[in-house]
This record gives sequence, C-alpha cells and structure tokens, in this order.
Amino acid sequence: APACPPRLNPDGFFYAYVARLDAMPVCLLLLGTDPEAFHDMATCRRLVEEGMHALGAMRALGEAASFSNAPSASAPAYSVQAVGAPGLRHFLYKPLDIPDHHRQLPQFTSPELEAPYSREEERQRLSDLYHRLHARLHSASRPLRLIYHVAERETLLAWVTSKFELYTCLSPLVTKAGAILVVTKLLRWVKKEEDRLFIRYPPKYSTPPAAPAASTDQPSHNGLFTGP
Repeated sequence: APACPPRLNPDGFFYAYVARLDAMPVCLLLLGTDPEAFHDMATCRRLVEEGMHALGAMRALGEAASFSNAPSASAPAYSVQAVGAPGLRHFLYKPLDIPDHHRQLPQFTSPELEAPYSREEERQRLSDLYHRLHARLHSASRPLRLIYHVAERETLLAWVTSKFELYTCLSPLVTKAGAILVVTKLLRWVKKEEDRLFIRYPPKYSTPPAAPAASTDQPSHNGLFTGP
C-alpha cells in the first residue's frame, strides 16, 4: 500500500520488514531505506524477540493487543471540558504556521463529540454546519476571514488567519463578547497543549542524494519539494 511518511525523500524508496511475534496477533514492523538490509532486519527481529522473552514482556504485549481489539477500546481522546471555557461545545482547529519542510503533514485536532451531539443525526448536522462555514471562508468569489453565526440551536464562529483555521460551536445563549472570550481561551489552551496535540517535529526518514554541481550552461534546480 502507498505510504508517505513525513519528510521522506521523494526520490528514494522505503522498505518494510514485517514479522509476526510468536503466535500473538502482534507484528513487528521495521522500516529502512537500504534494499539489502533484509538479513540485518531479521537479526534485529530475533534480538527484539529474545529480549522481550527475557524481560517477560511477551505476555503483557499479548494482553495489551487483546484489549486493543476489544469493542470497548478506543483511541486516546479528550473532552471539550479540558479547555475550561464554559459555553464551548465543540471545535476543530487546524494549524497553518507549518515550516515548509513539514507541509507534508497536515493535521487538525478536535475533542470528542458530546451532548447535544451524541446522536448520529446531530453529529452529521454539526458536520454539515462546519462544511458550510468552510465553503464560505474559502469561497472563490468572496472569501471571508471571520464568520459569526447565531442559529436556533447553537452559535458558530469560524476564523482563518495565516497561523490557523478554526471552527467553533458554542451555546446559543453566548453573546458576541462571550464568544470572543471563549475563543481567546481556546487559542491559549491549544498553544499550551500543542506538543501533545500535534506532531511538531516529524523525523526525517531519509536524506536526499547529493545534488551534482550546477553546470554553467544548465539552469539550477529551483528547490521546490514535491512529496510522494
């Protein structure tokens, strides 16, 4: 399957060694850029397996894998209450101030959907509202930077700057001044938690080959990077 790790050299290749550990539903995945490293990776797999057996970690790993496959298991998430901003029901935040060499890794964060958006139809309705706000912000004919919309069931505020794109859902009783205070508190919280919410410094998986010296009769490379 195609894979695009962040900062991977687009002119290189990526190789994966996949091995199942014992009879457990757990696989060891080793990644590298050397096509001749199969035997080295096989040796590494054996050492990892022996080390885990010596530490008694194989059983714990099997139990963890069984738990992760259970219906009750879920990915780590957070509640909108963590922001500590009364009146805030939900939000979607996308950072835009990303260094050029990290732009392969677009990210966003949002809390779990809670009441009154617990039911599927209400979740879909909120998603549709976000889509409409997005369309208005990025309209080809008349793009907007800020939208404040008061509806019967909720108040919505969408804001795009050079540093972020934000969609917020607030209580219908919140005032405009109150909405501004909530968004200010939310932005401070995101800034404080950004190391936990985002991958800010993705590893460099491979190094581009050294470019030959530019010839005097050849145009130099323009430095544009194209991801895989």
